[in-house]
Amino acid sequence: MLLTTITRTAGSRQASHEILRTIPLYVARSRGVATSSGPYDTVVIGGGPGGYVAAIKSAQLGLKTACIENRGSLGGTCLNVGCIPSKAMLNNSHLYHQAQHDFKRRGIEVDGVKLNLDTMLDAKNTSVVGLTSGIEYLFKKNKVDYIKGTGSFVTNNKLHVSLLDGGETEIETKNTIIATGSEVTPFPGLEIDEKQIVSSTGALDLQQVPKKMVVIGGGIIGLEMGSVWSRLGAEVTVVEYLGAIGGAGMDEEVAKTFQRTLSKQGLKFKLNTKVLSGEKVDGQVQIKVEAAKGGKEETLDADVVLVAIGRRPYTKGLNLDKVGVEMDKRGRVIIDDQYHTSTPGILAIGDVTFGPMLAHKAEEEGIAAAEILKKGHGHVNYEAIPSVVYTHPEVAWVGKSEQELKAAGVQYNVGKFPFSANSRAKTNLDMEGFVKFLSEKETDKVLGVHIIGPNAGEMIASGVLAVEYGASSEDIARTSHAHPTLSEAFKEAAMATYDQAIHV
Repeated sequence: MLLTTITRTAGSRQASHEILRTIPLYVARSRGVATSSGPYDTVVIGGGPGGYVAAIKSAQLGLKTACIENRGSLGGTCLNVGCIPSKAMLNNSHLYHQAQHDFKRRGIEVDGVKLNLDTMLDAKNTSVVGLTSGIEYLFKKNKVDYIKGTGSFVTNNKLHVSLLDGGETEIETKNTIIATGSEVTPFPGLEIDEKQIVSSTGALDLQQVPKKMVVIGGGIIGLEMGSVWSRLGAEVTVVEYLGAIGGAGMDEEVAKTFQRTLSKQGLKFKLNTKVLSGEKVDGQVQIKVEAAKGGKEETLDADVVLVAIGRRPYTKGLNLDKVGVEMDKRGRVIIDDQYHTSTPGILAIGDVTFGPMLAHKAEEEGIAAAEILKKGHGHVNYEAIPSVVYTHPEVAWVGKSEQELKAAGVQYNVGKFPFSANSRAKTNLDMEGFVKFLSEKETDKVLGVHIIGPNAGEMIASGVLAVEYGASSEDIARTSHAHPTLSEAFKEAAMATYDQAIHV
């Protein structure tokens, strides 16, 4: 029987009771010693999308499971300060922008539209609390032990936990899944204070709309947060080192259309531009930039600067070197194709290791890792992991981009259909963008689907299914899609790939 020691603060009887209540172990209290019923089959370090899903699936498969999380709430970056709150702000800022600029042409007369930023932020926070508490319920339902604290390795089968409410404990486990996620990549010379120089976390909690905002990085996070504050009234300039926005995975044709659309909405772009330095001067932040290949230096003034140049794996405090877990030069935990690290009994999933830093990718890995531990096999198809930018219009894609196919020398067909020719988009007065299919020339197998337009994030699920099951564009084109729906643009783009579309 495993013995775990809890260190109590002198005279804090209530605090020690709180500690014991928050650790769902079978505990017998005697002279400060807690007794566990035995070792776990699986302990997951990290309660984000990858971690909590791995924990739940492990428990569902009959493995005795615990999850260690040091945030104080489950859901990780995604639910607490990432995916979920950002979508709340994107949705509500879009409604505000519509009320100001779009309602009139729809026959809706609205006078005196005002922004109540405090209420908008409260709505965001309410959605976060509801979802994080929902995961706690799922842990209880599936009998996952939730340990609030910071875990570190003592050996590959023993973990030390510094408890959030004070004290510490040790637990034994047959297997550990590292799912500690990622953190914001800092920009050299710019110290993030989450007030004027902010990460995505601070950008979600600004207490007033800045007059001027500079976004360093034209990837998904920068574009989404830039869109939010632009809609609410800020003058937003996006500085990107590369020659296109959206990141490496976005199709070049889509990226160009996307930039034009965001520019019409008021965002300004400085592409092929390098940030040299930044400093606070007289209540503002001055950012010095120049052309990426060298050129004249320029200074941009901003009330708020958002640093959005990416994220990096977070492994601080895990003592991975102590147990021999290998990492690469970028700080990623090295794994094999079954998520095992170099140390027996230790696995890793999600942002802390290889692949796109996406919540749904981490979830799929969490399920696969749990199945590997129980059944000896599990699988994730990395060719079928979608990406979505939740601006308006949305951008979504899965599979290969056109530039990737060209670089690989693959012979392919292209089919496109514009939302301007889609009946539902016309009735909604929301006709920006198109659906684009890429299929293998000889077999017609779908290699990639790219969408810019309304509801792209929902519609891409059909593209994921097509890639996952090796469908042809003709398979999709001959599948009935309800009329009138936006999804008919998806069908028509498939028709255009293998034959001809009807409505253009």
